[in-house]
Amino acid sequence: MTNIDYRELKISDIDIQLFSGFDRYQDVKKCWRKEDGKWVLKDIAFVEQWSIDEYEFLVKCLQNTVKQGGAVFGAFDGDMLAGFASLENDFWGSGGQYLQLSSIHISSNQRGKGVGKKLFSIICEKAKERGAKKLYISAHSSEETQAFYKALGCIEAKEYNEDLVEKEPCDCQLEFSLI
Repeated sequence: MTNIDYRELKISDIDIQLFSGFDRYQDVKKCWRKEDGKWVLKDIAFVEQWSIDEYEFLVKCLQNTVKQGGAVFGAFDGDMLAGFASLENDFWGSGGQYLQLSSIHISSNQRGKGVGKKLFSIICEKAKERGAKKLYISAHSSEETQAFYKALGCIEAKEYNEDLVEKEPCDCQLEFSLI
C-alpha cells in the first residue's frame, strides 16, 4: 500500500513537468446518452490518451483556476502525480448554490486505490468552506466515470450550466449536495 500525499497546489507548482509521469489513458467501451428524456448506455468505443498539447492546455487552465481564486489539489505517490482535482471560484445557479468541480483525473496506474474518492472529498470540504451548497460536475459520459460519480452519491443536476453543456455536449451534468 503506497502512501499518497494530498496537497493544494500553487501556480508555481503547476507546469508541464508536473505531468511527466501522469497517464490520462482510458479505454472507453460504453457511454451514457440522454434520449427522449431517458439515460441510455450505448456502445460508443474510443481510447482517450492526452497529447502534449492537451497537457499544455491543461496547465494553462489549472493555473487560471488558481489565479481566479479557485483551488487545485494534487495527490502524490512520492514525487509522481497520482491524481489532481480543481474547484472553480465562480458561484452560479438560481440561488448561487453551485461551485464547479472542473476536473478530477487519476493516472491510469493509480485508479482503484481510493485516490479519486479522497480528492473528491477534499474538493467537497473546500467548496463547503467557501459557502457552496452543491458541487456541479460536467462529467465524462463513459460508463466507468459515471459509475465513479454515482458511487459517491452524485445525481443528475437539477439546473444545467448551459455554457458547460455547449462546450461538452456529451458530458453528463451532475451535482453533489454539500449540506
